[in-house]
Amino acid sequence: MGPNAPVAFTAFDGSIAGPLDAPVRVEVRSPMAVSYLLGSPGELGLPRAYATGDLEVHGDLYTALAAVAEAVDQLGLRARLAALRELGPRHLRPVNRPPEELPARWRRVWYGLRHSRGRDDEAISHHYDVSNRFYSYLLGPSMAYTCACYPSADASLEQAQEHKFDLVCRKLGLRPGMRLLDVGCGWGGMVLHAARHHGVRALGVTLSRSQADWGQKAVVEAGLADVAEVRHGDYRDIEETGFDAVSSIGLTEHIGAHNLGAYFTFLHSKLTQQGRLLNHCITRPSTLQRARSGLFIDRYIFPDGELEGVGQIVTEMQNNGFEVRHEENLREHYAMTLAAWSANLESHWADAVAETSEGKSRVWRLYLAMSRLGFERRMIELHQVLGVRTDSSAAAGMPLRPDWGV
Repeated sequence: MGPNAPVAFTAFDGSIAGPLDAPVRVEVRSPMAVSYLLGSPGELGLPRAYATGDLEVHGDLYTALAAVAEAVDQLGLRARLAALRELGPRHLRPVNRPPEELPARWRRVWYGLRHSRGRDDEAISHHYDVSNRFYSYLLGPSMAYTCACYPSADASLEQAQEHKFDLVCRKLGLRPGMRLLDVGCGWGGMVLHAARHHGVRALGVTLSRSQADWGQKAVVEAGLADVAEVRHGDYRDIEETGFDAVSSIGLTEHIGAHNLGAYFTFLHSKLTQQGRLLNHCITRPSTLQRARSGLFIDRYIFPDGELEGVGQIVTEMQNNGFEVRHEENLREHYAMTLAAWSANLESHWADAVAETSEGKSRVWRLYLAMSRLGFERRMIELHQVLGVRTDSSAAAGMPLRPDWGV
């Protein structure tokens, strides 16, 4: 870490490194922590040690991760090998994975092939069926588990989520009486907003049973059951057609790069002529990077998730019927959203642990901090891409200039 690193270290053997007055301190609590870190020095060692509590961070976890990431980036191969030699083979031993960690991808074949219906169902359930109450602690009243859009730097998370939903509605050109399809609708936030504020008839579909139950209850309680529905099911089973607009907010990450063409073809078939699609998803910074997620995300957070570059998203939309009309990067907004979610989790920490477990809550704390760092360092991005199904005369029905404001 170097002599000026803003992190202190203490270990089970009494050793100390770094300035003791540092704002954060990393405590290596047991030899098992060293085995986790040495045995899986990439993306799995740290989550394993932190989830089990063998590694503890005193102070802000995000601050510690940012400092460590900066130092490790500058750590050469010689220094890495020297550390391995000094710590020695005694720590290179087989270790059991924490209960929060899923098996490797190839061991999950009993659920079916990657992105088959059965395996998608299992993957979605692993992530989204944790607990509605847990998500309410994390997300706040909006129950919106996608990047918010901050109208100003001092806006609250709820204001930013409301602004995001309204931005999507305005990009889609929603007007009273229109029909909206929201695929991967989560707890129904977009459905509720569009029906309540823009007078549309909205159908949302989610593969998570717990999300659907929560969302449909919210629709009924809002008095919108005659114009809105949150349905449990696979988006591929939607039989209705003739929608004026489709919103896909945070679903593309679960589709798979090889399935994007079929995905956009399907959504195109659901639209009327001059109907619009707004695709909102996390992306890679370029199309040269592999789509599959890293080991931590795959085994702890989003099984089988894939992130493509925005260029590939645009290409697949264009190649499958859409005219792309607008694109926007909200990368900084997602870092701010994650910071707000982290604050929510910390303020409800005891409740979150009671609802799930200590290990699960620690995994989420780590995931939120690492993801925030990823967006800030441009390791990942968030893009909204607006497409339209032009009519037989190539008319798009779009304004000459964007009319949805800043």
